[in-house]
Amino acid sequence: MNKGDKAPQFTLPDQNGESVSSNDYSGKWLVLYFYPKDNTPGCTKEAEDFSSLMDKFEEDGCSIVGISPDSPASHTNFIQKHELKINLLSDESREILSLYDAWVLKKNYGKEYMGVSRSTFLIDPEFRIAEVWRNVRVRRKTKSCEILHAQKVLEKLRELRNPLA
Repeated sequence: MNKGDKAPQFTLPDQNGESVSSNDYSGKWLVLYFYPKDNTPGCTKEAEDFSSLMDKFEEDGCSIVGISPDSPASHTNFIQKHELKINLLSDESREILSLYDAWVLKKNYGKEYMGVSRSTFLIDPEFRIAEVWRNVRVRRKTKSCEILHAQKVLEKLRELRNPLA
């Protein structure tokens, strides 16, 4: 999946076990991010960062949805434990992860295995991919500050929504 491609459609259960479809976001901006596992340090920071910026994304007409292979019950626990505001979808079959090229062969200490590549897609109201971030680092420290991936996504959304601003 690359910039300009039509984003694959999806229907997955959310943290409440209710079906959520890409059609639910028709005509709206959408941040769709894929992450490896609930309640792990990087995934928790990423979900907290997106949750803390949720109001700003909504002001710009954008929803945020996280997808992982975890179960709806795991998502419920994750949301409650960390007081998250975002919607989390469960892709236990890894079908949608695969369609977005986020289910990949990984290597660690010489071992190969399949896993989630932390990826974020900014999808426009016509359901086209407006921007892609692969192998995301949730937070990156510089000499003067810490850069949040979620903030970079918000800035790109605003740039694309208001190109002359």
